[in-house]
Amino acid sequence: MSIQLPAPIERYIQIENSGALEAVPECFATDAIVHDEGQTFEGVAAIRNWMVATKKKYGHTVAPLELVEGGGQSLLKARLAGSFPGSPITVNFSFVLAGGKIHSLEIRS
Repeated sequence: MSIQLPAPIERYIQIENSGALEAVPECFATDAIVHDEGQTFEGVAAIRNWMVATKKKYGHTVAPLELVEGGGQSLLKARLAGSFPGSPITVNFSFVLAGGKIHSLEIRS
């Protein structure tokens, strides 16, 4: 069963899984904010650098499992697999979309 994802989230998953990190501006707003592993990354350049570092560190892939939308947020439950203890794990990606782009993303396990 495939999950129908909003275009910016679908593009984010494609970028994560392909490693085509030069495409980050296609899905993130210029003033986007990401919260992950206790850190905050602001702006497309910082988000791209975070994605490069995490891909290098974990070599991970993201497989969407379930999407719930409401209250201005899109909550994606996904399987995250890579070179880290306990892999694979289920992770929650909380997206706020605006203007066809990701405005904020918070990742929680």
